Amino acid sequence: MTNKEISRALRMLSILMELHDENPFKIKSITNASFQVDRAASQISEMTEAEILSIPGIGKSMAAKIYTLLTTGMDPEMDEMLEKTPAGIVEILQIKGIGPKKVRTLWKELEIESTGELLYACNENRLIELKGFGAKTQESIRQSLEFSLLNAGKLHFAEAEAATQETIKLLEEKFPNGTFEITGELRRQNETIDHSDILCISNETVDFTLHNNQNLQFSTYGEFTLLETSAGYRFRIYHSKPEQANWLQFSLTGPSSHVKELNVKAGNYNSEVEIYRAAGTEFISPVLRDWTLLEASELAKNTAVNEADIKGILHCHSTWSDGADTLEQMAKSTQALGKEYFGICDHSKSAFYANGLSIERVLAQHTEIDKLNQKFDNFKIFKGIESDILSDGSLDYPDEILATFDFIVASVHSVLRMDEERATTRLIKAVENQYTTILGHPSTRLLLSRKGFPINYPKLIDACAANGVSIELNAHPYRLDIDWRLLPLCVEKGVKIAINPDSHRKEGLSDIRYGVLVAQKAGLRANDVLNNLSLQEFSKYINK
Repeated sequence: MTNKEISRALRMLSILMELHDENPFKIKSITNASFQVDRAASQISEMTEAEILSIPGIGKSMAAKIYTLLTTGMDPEMDEMLEKTPAGIVEILQIKGIGPKKVRTLWKELEIESTGELLYACNENRLIELKGFGAKTQESIRQSLEFSLLNAGKLHFAEAEAATQETIKLLEEKFPNGTFEITGELRRQNETIDHSDILCISNETVDFTLHNNQNLQFSTYGEFTLLETSAGYRFRIYHSKPEQANWLQFSLTGPSSHVKELNVKAGNYNSEVEIYRAAGTEFISPVLRDWTLLEASELAKNTAVNEADIKGILHCHSTWSDGADTLEQMAKSTQALGKEYFGICDHSKSAFYANGLSIERVLAQHTEIDKLNQKFDNFKIFKGIESDILSDGSLDYPDEILATFDFIVASVHSVLRMDEERATTRLIKAVENQYTTILGHPSTRLLLSRKGFPINYPKLIDACAANGVSIELNAHPYRLDIDWRLLPLCVEKGVKIAINPDSHRKEGLSDIRYGVLVAQKAGLRANDVLNNLSLQEFSKYINK
């Protein structure tokens, strides 16, 4: 089990215990252990029980529990909790915005035991009389439920890509006479994936169902074969003869609106370029095909940004706040990637849940940065902070402290339910702060989990342009925020885009790739990206 998997298991156990009104001190201990495991610098699976015991806040009983999880993949206490919890209640617990205490009330007082029953109860106005609920809470739960049901079965791009690539390797080993290629939404680099589609190119018609085993289960559904793996992933496999492959790859890549707009007859083509030539237009890269043909043709004239264009990495966290690695480790890992600079942005003082930096700790971190910079040649750590945007739009440090930073990423992390007018006004006030350099993950969305703010984006982007503030394209695969559909407007208004990984550990630095892939969908060029600037250029930019 990875640290993330162990952390999730412990977190789920603490939630189930709270649901069943268990000892609050034990719940707090398990919650803390979940946090410590998640931010551990090394993989717990490579530690002995004694080494696990050395992790801060983890005692003998917790170390033994973690070791049992590692060695058996199970936890007797978790099994006991799950045994007395209806499966539907476990499902409801995973919906954002409904804590275990509220779920317990719904379960015990309204006898709700499934998401369907809960949605029905919301629509029938049955929650408003419950203690601690009311009309606003009921509406919030209803919206969360609908969002969750709408996104059921979808995957983040990063998860879908990794699972599909791994599955293709298995298929290539099992069916050496076939060539397997990624197609569909995944080929278009969409941020979330409804279906993972694979194209099998072979002269022979393959009956996949003859090869069912405990790891791979095949079922035939008309034009495709459904593959389900033991890990729980589902893939649609389409078969094509070599001469038909280019047409089928084009049509499966989609979307259907693009295929329809191109208006080309099906047939045997030597390449996808030939398909576009038959339509009388230039080749359109799969990543641009979600635009209209006219929009895509305009964007295709530009050379899109690549990962190699990114000269520096901004907005990362260290052990100063809630990161897993030290500031020096994060900086050296950035330098090892061939980058010229690193901008640390630990959480600010309002983010108490993330060990946010008090004013005294800000100054202490700046002292460490000055010392570390003396060790580097042709590389620099910039003093940044991810300053919380408070509900009124102000930043959470006084001006004299804000002035000590080289740059500031201003982000919202709390009071996430606002209407469009209030949310837009709040963000614009933060943008108008003279110390704001970058507006961080503006919508606050978490893909497949939280929809995020409704925002008047034209008004917000105009404010960024007027105040010389860049907008972040948060590259974390669960965020990918700002939405790629808004990037052309940012470019039109002259607003630079900062592609930032928001990483909390060394390994997360590579997440910048996902931001670049999304930027390519918008046809972003290298000079549209803030951290495409060289070390000297970025220094001049922030000094302005």
